[in-house]
Amino acid sequence: MNKREETRNNKKQEITKTEILSFVKMVLICFVLVFLCVKFFFRPITVSGISMYPTLEDKEFGFSNVFSAITSDLQRFEVVVVQDEKTGDDLWVKRVIGLPGDEIEYFDDQLYVNGEPVEEPFLNKKYMEDQIGQSGYGNNFTNDLDPFVLGEDEYFLMGDNRPVSRDSRAVGPFKGQAIVSKYVLVLYPFDKIGLVTNNE
Repeated sequence: MNKREETRNNKKQEITKTEILSFVKMVLICFVLVFLCVKFFFRPITVSGISMYPTLEDKEFGFSNVFSAITSDLQRFEVVVVQDEKTGDDLWVKRVIGLPGDEIEYFDDQLYVNGEPVEEPFLNKKYMEDQIGQSGYGNNFTNDLDPFVLGEDEYFLMGDNRPVSRDSRAVGPFKGQAIVSKYVLVLYPFDKIGLVTNNE
């Protein structure tokens, strides 16, 4: 091998190393960007189960807003993604019913907050009527709940499909740190594309 060929081969090896390093660098940058987006901006979410039906259906996919949950106070009736505090893994999609310091009560299908009746406009009236008598709560869609006072940084969360939802009625209130994001932007299936925030 003459010097010219040797020089050419060395250049090829250098170019190959440079390309590999550039590729590795690009992959690392992409990984960091995805991590930052998921951690601080938008969390991908797949709805599992029917606890939010008919607002959200099983297997619907979309994104939830992490940034808003970090930078703004939670409001009553907002849809949130909460981490199961026992396992630390499972993510549940629920709705904020009670805020810190609230007294929450349900009686005869009526929500009372601090003793005052509060309407729940996001509940699907037709679906509720269809479930009456099948829910196990008699003629009620939501089971009666004795007055319950939330402590500091405690939130009472429930699914919209009250007869089947496992939520604060079963596991108690959630701490604010367990709520990882809020709102759900449904992207799939395509005919369901839209933003679910509150009162929806």
